[in-house]
Amino acid sequence: MSSLKDIQSIVDSWIKQYGVRYFSELTNTAILMEEVGELARVMARKYGDQSSKDSDLHYSLEDELADVLWVLVCLANQTGVDLDKAFAANLEKKTKRDALRHIYNEKLK
Repeated sequence: MSSLKDIQSIVDSWIKQYGVRYFSELTNTAILMEEVGELARVMARKYGDQSSKDSDLHYSLEDELADVLWVLVCLANQTGVDLDKAFAANLEKKTKRDALRHIYNEKLK
């Protein structure tokens, strides 16, 4: 299984070989919003109440999730974020904060 650090390295190598350079951080943030919108479109049609149009047929959940991940990794690489460390710290934060919160949430029963 690849670690997030491995994924960051793979994306960085690809960018250097094929992408010439990273887009600016601001451009990648805008691209991330675009990709999240495409993911939302798939979710609304696959799991929501909206029906699909012929133009929606080329979208896939797997591809849209991977597109979001790709741009997130680009942003992490550009800003010097180690996603392995960031994810571990975030998981620890959530565990401490939410250890009992969801267990006792009546809305989840």
